[in-house]
Amino acid sequence: MGFTRIASPIDGIAGIAQAQVGNLINATSALTTVSTVDPIKVYYNLSEQDYLSFTKGSLIDAQQGTSGPQLQLELVLSDGTTYPHTGSFFLADRQVDPKTGAIRLAGIFPNPGNVLRPGQYGRVRAATTTKADALLVPQRAVTELQGSYQVAVVGTDNKVSIRPVKVGERIDTMWIIADGLKPGERVVAEGIQKVRPGMLVSPKPTKS
Repeated sequence: MGFTRIASPIDGIAGIAQAQVGNLINATSALTTVSTVDPIKVYYNLSEQDYLSFTKGSLIDAQQGTSGPQLQLELVLSDGTTYPHTGSFFLADRQVDPKTGAIRLAGIFPNPGNVLRPGQYGRVRAATTTKADALLVPQRAVTELQGSYQVAVVGTDNKVSIRPVKVGERIDTMWIIADGLKPGERVVAEGIQKVRPGMLVSPKPTKS
């Protein structure tokens, strides 16, 4: 029995020690857990449909070691703030989970200062396509009715008309309108449940 100095074989963050000075240990004793966190891997799920659309374009080019442009990832933390460092696509799992219809992916992010820790929760997002001159309205201005969507449009005479629209992707609190609206048209974003076709309103600008 004696004392010795034990060093971790990797650099990283050590967890709370499981043994203290003076404890009797052997070759199978776990002293602590050390994790390499800079850079840190972030795991997230992607639906099979989205995965297929991405693999036909940027995701294939983003594979580690290829000459294509790397897909830039953003990490939204659990408090709603965006992590200041962007990450890149790292790898995809070998199969789609048949229970969820999703595939597990991993991104890798720089982690100076070890701000990110194992077990934290966040959401990963990436700009995969760019839509030029996209028409966006607040999500709260769009009403869904039996699988169709409509908005309340305020005309030049300040009268309301209900108009069906075709929606696209959601961007934060906004919704892309693919068809049914023209640039410059005004829509009702507050009190949409109270308006009726032909109603005269006094419109005021609102924050998105």
